[in-house]
Amino acid sequence: QVRLVESGGGLVQAGGSLRLSCAASGRTFTTMGWFRQAPGKERDFVAAISWSGGSTAYADSVKGRFSISRVNAKNTVYLQMNSLKPEDTAVYYCAATLRGFYETSNSLSDYNTWGQGTQVTVSS
Repeated sequence: QVRLVESGGGLVQAGGSLRLSCAASGRTFTTMGWFRQAPGKERDFVAAISWSGGSTAYADSVKGRFSISRVNAKNTVYLQMNSLKPEDTAVYYCAATLRGFYETSNSLSDYNTWGQGTQVTVSS
């Protein structure tokens, strides 16, 4: 069974940090990413990383504050979130797909496997 399982969400004060994890099982994915969805809004791209780890992409709203990384031996991708703001509050989803070893994608439609989501709440 192919699964993505996120963990690490929670409640944090503005300016604080959280690290999300996403463990994949059932197959190996090359490109992995994080998206988020706030209440009443569409699901938006946050960050993505290639299989090699050498290519990353970020939404403008998180550049300089968030960092995506992966450990292929563990089939796990991480999202380190620093300097969190109340507007970062959302359900964060891990996503995965098969692309070239050096490719990333910021397009929701490119991803074919999704986790169940983890809630991140940033209080002011």
